[in-house]
Amino acid sequence: MALYDRIGRSYRRTRVPDPRIAAAIRHALGDVGSVVNIGAGAGAYEPPETVLAVEPSRVMIDQRPAGAAPAVAAVAEALPLPDDAVDAALAVLTVHHWSDVAAGVAELRRVARRRAVFFTWWPDRVTDFWLLRDYLPAAAETDARLAGRIEELTRLLGADAKIRPVPVPHDCVDGFAAAFWRRPEAYLDPEVRAGMSVFATTDPAALADGLRRLEADVRSGAWHRAHPDLVHADSLDVGYCTVAVDL
Repeated sequence: MALYDRIGRSYRRTRVPDPRIAAAIRHALGDVGSVVNIGAGAGAYEPPETVLAVEPSRVMIDQRPAGAAPAVAAVAEALPLPDDAVDAALAVLTVHHWSDVAAGVAELRRVARRRAVFFTWWPDRVTDFWLLRDYLPAAAETDARLAGRIEELTRLLGADAKIRPVPVPHDCVDGFAAAFWRRPEAYLDPEVRAGMSVFATTDPAALADGLRRLEADVRSGAWHRAHPDLVHADSLDVGYCTVAVDL
């Protein structure tokens, strides 16, 4: 995938898996014995039961740690596995990049015999996140364009799909889009933004004014005065969730 060949080079530095989010994904997977990790990237949140990682970007594959599951350059819409090959299929923050979600879900159903688990987000909730709403509306437009609809995903997965919110801890170590909800200064770091597809796929010129305003508000204390409810919060529901279904 050309996008992650470009933006994925810093993933091992900015996208470290957070153990609390890992626990939520682990809970959604349950007691499965074998997993295919679809859109596996550099291996974040990959459970030890993984027997194959599927990732289209060679840049991402090359960052996988020694001892990780074997990886193949392929896409969700054409999984290189036979029918019923694994207990479960896992897709972490990837479905919004699939060219054909229906085809990807059909493939996932074909190769997994017990369970399918997604970690994704409600687009409406993330678009209302203070950073996008108040400072970077162009990125909000990108997110609305990128994000897959939860309603469409659950329709494809079936009526039994279970959605569980995954609140983001205030000290989250995985630098996805809303991870720094209590640490606004982090969004001023170009390397941090580069690891977030919503910013990496938005015209930098459209972000410049909002980032200048955010920097001024952080320096003056205006951001902290405007968000007293966030300053001392331990976690925040920003719309991230697991979606799981028994197959």
